Amino acid sequence: MAKAVRHQDKHGKADAEKQRCHDGMEQQQELLIQGASCAGCVKKIEAALQSVPGVTHAEMNFAQRTVSVEGAVDASILIKAIEQAGYGAQTQSADSDDDALEEKEKADRAYYKRLMLEMTIALGLGVPLMIYGLLIGEMTVTTTTERIAWLLVGLLTLGVMLFSGKHFYVGAWQSCKNHSANMDTLIALGTGTAWLYSMVVVFFPQVVPDMARHVYFEATAMIIGLIDLGLALELKARGRTSEAIKRLIGLQPKTARVIRDGNDMDIPIEQVRLHDLVRVRPGEKVPVDGEVIEGHTAIDESMLTGEPMPVEKAEQDEVVAGTINKTGSIVFKATRVGKDTALAQIIGMVKRAQNSKPPIGRLADVIAAYFVPVIMMIAIVSALAWLNFGPEPAVAFAVVSATTVLIIACPCALGLATPMSVMVGVGKAAEAGVLIRNGEALQTSSKITAMILDKTGTITLGAPKVTDIVTVDGVDEAGVLQQVASLESGSEHPLALAVVESAKERGIKPLAVTGFNAIAGHGVEAVVEGKNLLFGNEKLMKDQGVALDDFVDKAQQLAAEAKTPMYFAVDGRLAALIAVADPIKEDSIAAIKRLQHNGIRVVMLTGDNRATAKAVAEKAGIKEFFAEVLPEDKSKKVQELQMQGEVVGMTGDGINDAPALAMANVGFAIGTGTDVAIESADITLMRGSLHGLADAIAVSKATLRNIKQNLFGAFIYNIAGVPVAAGLLYPFFGLLLSPVIAGAAMAFSSLTVVTNANRLRLFKTREH
Repeated sequence: MAKAVRHQDKHGKADAEKQRCHDGMEQQQELLIQGASCAGCVKKIEAALQSVPGVTHAEMNFAQRTVSVEGAVDASILIKAIEQAGYGAQTQSADSDDDALEEKEKADRAYYKRLMLEMTIALGLGVPLMIYGLLIGEMTVTTTTERIAWLLVGLLTLGVMLFSGKHFYVGAWQSCKNHSANMDTLIALGTGTAWLYSMVVVFFPQVVPDMARHVYFEATAMIIGLIDLGLALELKARGRTSEAIKRLIGLQPKTARVIRDGNDMDIPIEQVRLHDLVRVRPGEKVPVDGEVIEGHTAIDESMLTGEPMPVEKAEQDEVVAGTINKTGSIVFKATRVGKDTALAQIIGMVKRAQNSKPPIGRLADVIAAYFVPVIMMIAIVSALAWLNFGPEPAVAFAVVSATTVLIIACPCALGLATPMSVMVGVGKAAEAGVLIRNGEALQTSSKITAMILDKTGTITLGAPKVTDIVTVDGVDEAGVLQQVASLESGSEHPLALAVVESAKERGIKPLAVTGFNAIAGHGVEAVVEGKNLLFGNEKLMKDQGVALDDFVDKAQQLAAEAKTPMYFAVDGRLAALIAVADPIKEDSIAAIKRLQHNGIRVVMLTGDNRATAKAVAEKAGIKEFFAEVLPEDKSKKVQELQMQGEVVGMTGDGINDAPALAMANVGFAIGTGTDVAIESADITLMRGSLHGLADAIAVSKATLRNIKQNLFGAFIYNIAGVPVAAGLLYPFFGLLLSPVIAGAAMAFSSLTVVTNANRLRLFKTREH
């Protein structure tokens, strides 16, 4: 029961989120953040934004240093709130995704150069000092000459601190003003303590015991240099995690060839207007979305859908921006331009998903936010312990241990662990034609134990054909088809479309219809030429008192052949039986096997009668199915499985699947389905193949595994590193960690996390 409640809570929140989007009442803005250095900063920035009246949701991506804010609030108010929290923020000035990406890369390149310069200067001082201390002489102050020499070195170190480490001290000061602490605080305290202690030794050597007259200028310079180096390498590696977005943005051509006043002209993509006529020649990319009005060709849509085979396009077919025209030349009318194209919306969806956190990431943020104050307390306790119980020079040992604890405990790796993996994982899924709406869906997909598949349009092609028309003696087949086609001409149900299409193929024109009424899950009724017509399943006929006679056996025979039999009655008397078959998709059987092989319970759901459902399920290799399910009952079936303790995925394509998609732990919409289904789902499969389900679950599991590896590494690093830094090994082995090694280890831990997240880029879904 508790599990069911959690499910309801989850969906209540998800539904609210979806409803906000649907209503279009809220504005979503993305801001660039400066000065955020750890997961604690993330928590403070999000809290500052959440406290702004009108903001309904704020989520920061630490890896990208961006924050996504929902709510009807002006950007200047949001920036002010962030600045008051001690950080910098700015809106993105670029008009297009391409420009925004270029703007960000330009800023990253400039930041990288600055970090490398700062690192060079800091290590330029720190490395010679360290070599001197190790190989040439003691770094102690005993004579006046040494005092003068070390004073000069101390001033040089101060210069390094102000030039190469200024961002740490500014960040720490801003954090201090807001009565909080972050990664900058630890670094500023650590390096500042080492420098101040050294300057005390230089200026007032008499107040320090002889054995403790050691200076640590090399530690200060080395720590700043190594951390700057780590940040620079992390920035470089971080850039590679956005490869999927770069590739998607790269699909958009920069120009389009439009036909205006009868002339072809090449214009920038931003100048293409709605309803412009656009010409695309073989080998060129489609610049905007549109409808073909002239020509015939094959379009490669693989970068959007993952489907390798080109798709034939002729008049009235839709073409999508970013796809590649392979063979013929076409002219199409622009139906969506700019940020309204499918490609632009996909890019937006992927960016939002990359920016979101799975639940495991929020837990890491909370832990990291409390981590800094705890570490500061440990450093103080460690220093006091050395002063009171440590060997001589106790003061030096206290300074070294406190500095090392502060430096090694930086939670930067912890903050990077989740967003880096999510960014690569969501991008990887997008490359496979799987669009994930948010981090929560990504995480939950890895736990799915049962997958419900809607039959029509999901397992099958969703394009049924009329296969049999069996009439009562004396009733004309063409007349039956005309009446049924007339009856169904107003319906969009796939089975109705099959009948209408069959009539068209035979050149039969529909008749005028009055009193049309669709009876959900049963069929339709209407009046044609003064006759009351009924068309639907056995239930409808029984409810209306229509005798089915021997046709029941015939219907069962057709159903056993995986066909859907439907009865047709005129004025309360049975007139014919029409069977429709919807072929199973070519790769559905293999995809279902993949799911079952991974231990997932696959269940089929259909409104069809039991015999037809059984035949289709057997063909598809599914042992468990629900037949004759009314549209409103689909979500109940999801709940039933959830009450059994299953984590349920629901896959569908129709409007009537929307409630079940929203109810499921993870809803999967077929990308070729309705907009309502796609909006209700957590994950959209751009291609119609069910292999996308297995791919999505595989990517989800790989991403979660990667996140756990990162978190494990970050936690173990801190759990093991802090006691060693505090001097735990000294009583046993006489070993006290150097602050320099702590600084290198800290930089290395962040780099390890980013590198491990980048490994996901090499992940491949199983070949199929």
